[in-house]
Amino acid sequence: MTDRPPLLSCTAAEESGSLKYMLKLAAPMVVTTMSLTLMQFVDRFMVSRLGTSSLAAVLPAGFASFLPGSFAIGAMASLNTFVSQSLGRGEKTECPCYFWQVVWMGVAYFVVVMAIMWPTAPQIFRLMGQPPGVIPQEVIYFRIMLYAHIPAVINWASNQFFMGIHRPVVTMCTSFCGQVVNVIVNYLLIFGKFGFPRMEIAGAGWGTFIGISVASAVNMAVFLSGRTNRDFKPRRSLKLDFGKIHDLLKVGLPAGLGQMLNVSLCGVILLGLVGRFGQEVLAATSAVLSYAGLSSMPVVGMSIALSAAVGKSIGEGRKDLAGRQTNLCVQIGLIYMGLVGLCFFLLRNKLVAFWSSDARVIEAGVNMLICAAVYQVFDAARIVYGGSLRGAGDTLWPAVVSAVGAVLILGLGGWCVTKLFPATAYMGPWVMSAVSIAGIGVANCWRFKSNRWMSIDLFARRAAPLPMEVG
Repeated sequence: MTDRPPLLSCTAAEESGSLKYMLKLAAPMVVTTMSLTLMQFVDRFMVSRLGTSSLAAVLPAGFASFLPGSFAIGAMASLNTFVSQSLGRGEKTECPCYFWQVVWMGVAYFVVVMAIMWPTAPQIFRLMGQPPGVIPQEVIYFRIMLYAHIPAVINWASNQFFMGIHRPVVTMCTSFCGQVVNVIVNYLLIFGKFGFPRMEIAGAGWGTFIGISVASAVNMAVFLSGRTNRDFKPRRSLKLDFGKIHDLLKVGLPAGLGQMLNVSLCGVILLGLVGRFGQEVLAATSAVLSYAGLSSMPVVGMSIALSAAVGKSIGEGRKDLAGRQTNLCVQIGLIYMGLVGLCFFLLRNKLVAFWSSDARVIEAGVNMLICAAVYQVFDAARIVYGGSLRGAGDTLWPAVVSAVGAVLILGLGGWCVTKLFPATAYMGPWVMSAVSIAGIGVANCWRFKSNRWMSIDLFARRAAPLPMEVG
């Protein structure tokens, strides 16, 4: 039987390092991550029509619920690493084995998360220092989003699997289905259209839950049938494999910690620091972070594709090719994010006015958007180099520098600035956020340039086959 290539193939090894190859691999993943963030962007815009308090509530609640979720997503990124390297080694039937281990671990993890965080939701937002008038709405949205994590496990794992086997179009199509459903259900439930109950911020939460569930169902249908089942035999790989669980956790736990610190914890800390300055400042932060998240998603999608490309190249023994692929993606990311930063600066007034007509929200948002414009190129370096290191299995370093950036620079540094220089007000934490992102970007760049990732062998623990005598 002829072993057909996955979605993407090259006539020569060098072609894998070409711009055409990387764009072909990354484009569907960019669309996938963009569609997810655009869904969240539309959610927040719809909620913003309910008033300043609702806009102020939706982002802190989303970040708080995503705190355990971001850890799981980062840990699941190791699935991409092992699947792509197994593909490069020619071990196709090993790929779905890793998928099922991630699903079993993810479901068990979120059952525990829900049992702990659902009853403690009000205390979480009080500890974050949120305005009392906003907390009830935050709790409603937060609890619904906790339910959404269960189907999200399947969705996230499926996306990493299909990316790892170089079939990114599958993730793009299934994500698009989920986003369309989410937007429609949001419109019906937030505003109570066509006979549906008006649920306001709760409607946004249930719309996200239903959209993710639809995407997960479509992903599993593709995973268990058709070409995927013929080539990778996923139906035969359901059993627990503690050796593979060990491998996934060894690489995934640092990656999960790094993702949680980079995305969710930084957001929670920033919102906690600026939330003390009133709901107008909180609403402005929600608007600016929405733009920042949307702008970075193409680079995030490219970094996920880069992880798969680097993993496959390493599995084939072509570490030099992995380096060329990374350098190419870094150049693209820096140019793109540089242009985004320029747009943030030049269009800052119009961008913030899109969200709110409140003069205090606009004034605060304009100042924050200038700060966001400054750190865009550093964010590109952080994301792209982080994706490359993850593809090589080097996840501990990004986790450590992310911890320093989130806890020491943003957390402790932001608190000190607000206490020692009270005149800076809400801009003190924002400046420290920019310093944190810049520091992580430079640190990830240095780690990649050191070439220490080249010495990592994820499959070293496997025993070599014993010699056999043939009579």
